[in-house]
Amino acid sequence: MTKTIFITGASAGIGKATAKLFAAKGWKVIATMRKPENETELNQLDNVILLPLDVTNVKQIIDTTEKALAMGNIDVVFNNAGYSVLGPLEATTDEQIVGQMETNFLGTVRVTKAFIPNFRAKKSGLFINTTSSAGLMAFPVSSMYDASKWALEGWAESLSFELAQFGIGIKNIEPGLVSTDMTERSVFPSHPAYEVLAGKFFAALSGPEIKMSTPEQIAEVVYEAATDGKNTLRYVCGEDAKALYAQRLAAGDEGFRQGIKQMMLGE
Repeated sequence: MTKTIFITGASAGIGKATAKLFAAKGWKVIATMRKPENETELNQLDNVILLPLDVTNVKQIIDTTEKALAMGNIDVVFNNAGYSVLGPLEATTDEQIVGQMETNFLGTVRVTKAFIPNFRAKKSGLFINTTSSAGLMAFPVSSMYDASKWALEGWAESLSFELAQFGIGIKNIEPGLVSTDMTERSVFPSHPAYEVLAGKFFAALSGPEIKMSTPEQIAEVVYEAATDGKNTLRYVCGEDAKALYAQRLAAGDEGFRQGIKQMMLGE
């Protein structure tokens, strides 16, 4: 029997790569995005259905969930919509703060909540969320982005206990840097007092030693999480994320934090 995955943020990057991969594997894909009328690739694939979804629009979440469930059984919900606000908190507007949490955190929470009654009734289903290595470790001038991803980590771990009794799974995909167009969709508030620190941080992100993952590589991990049958919460993926997280675990929280301070502030 053909399985179905529902994907948010499918217009680009990891979301689009995941839609293509699952479609190629014979899954039915419900790919959602804010402006499906602008999509030129996924709409050419036979087993992909496009639906409009802005995850900051509560009414649209409910409407789109109902439309998707009316099409038949859904096995996996992949919460992937997101973007980054990168800059010092002092320079970040309240609108930017709220927008970051509305999309990255509350959007995922609300989409998940909309599907739970259906999954609970049939005693099966899996939620997969794109978090980040920035949900396991915090970095300079990215406090709101990191906060949104740390929030997802704690939320998913807590929710796993609620869902387990109904046979529902929840998993987090935690990539490091991925070569996507996310930069084009990111927000970069700046402040002269933090220019040096921000400059060092952004230089570190683009250093020659950084091994970025491709969206296709992360999509493979999403497929693994969807099909491996394991009760695993966290999938750290990407060479950079795995190496940094290993450092974090080896050094301990304070040791790792001191290492970042040394690198970024020379302290």
